[in-house]
Amino acid sequence: MQAAVLYEFGKPPRFQPFPEPTVSDDEVLVHVSAAALNPSTRLLASGKHYASPSELPVICGVEGVGRLDDGTRVFFGGPRPPYGSMCERTCAPRAFWWQVPEGLDDVIAAALPNPGLSSWLPLITKGQLVPGETVLILGATGVAGRLAIQIAKHLGAGKVVAAGRSDVLLAKLPNLGADSVIDLKLNRTELIESFSSAAGAAGFDVVLDYLWGYPAEILLAAMRRKGFPLSRGGTRFIQIGDIAGATISLPAQALRSAGLSITGSGVMPPMNVLSTAFQQLMDLAAQGKIQIEAEPVPLAEIEKAWIRGDTDGRRLVIVP
Repeated sequence: MQAAVLYEFGKPPRFQPFPEPTVSDDEVLVHVSAAALNPSTRLLASGKHYASPSELPVICGVEGVGRLDDGTRVFFGGPRPPYGSMCERTCAPRAFWWQVPEGLDDVIAAALPNPGLSSWLPLITKGQLVPGETVLILGATGVAGRLAIQIAKHLGAGKVVAAGRSDVLLAKLPNLGADSVIDLKLNRTELIESFSSAAGAAGFDVVLDYLWGYPAEILLAAMRRKGFPLSRGGTRFIQIGDIAGATISLPAQALRSAGLSITGSGVMPPMNVLSTAFQQLMDLAAQGKIQIEAEPVPLAEIEKAWIRGDTDGRRLVIVP
């Protein structure tokens, strides 16, 4: 079979033949139809992630959509190394697949869960979002950030503030449910004022941070200012990604004076929580209530797609 095979960390995988998988009793054979090229897939292939493979070569991709031998269409995850999802056939654990609802095509079904659950799960677990609360999204013009706007609204947020850098995509965010937008390209003083103004009278209850780095530092600087509106119950700051920088300067005063708690997005929740969130997310997409832009790319073009990455806010999806 053909596959996207990784031979060297930090390099694009190659489109090459790879031996067919042999499944064990606790696995299923999946005939793959689509596999999203997510940032996590790239990170694993860089060799810098704690879960990066210990031996090469391997097939890239950790999740996808396909069909079982009986024709059931499923979303699956966790293929056993050296197999991945960017190939024609793979093996997946019997406990880690869910049926894909009718009305949702393979490409969208493959693109949606990873970025969608990156906000859904933190909002219902670490964020403990209460209906009517205000949510700030740092990195709202990315694929995951645009989904986070829609998901926060669906889960009951009374106000969603969306911060990003792309002028073109910022202009589209109100149509997705953003109540106000913040241009992160503003200078420091203007950005602090924008955060203060967008916080309204009640402050930010939950912050979903896909950026870290400079934007997070400026937000924390704004929250330390005298007169900044603070959430009555404290701000739950959830760190998800770090595309703007891996480190920040964090004064102790920020934690004390701003009523702030900072936590990572966390480990995998219990399977029943994950399954419920997955099914609700996919059902909303099948009903047209959640939108994601995705672009199918033939498996044979994996090297070009790997170098190009997401463009214009679209998630690339590899199609065997």
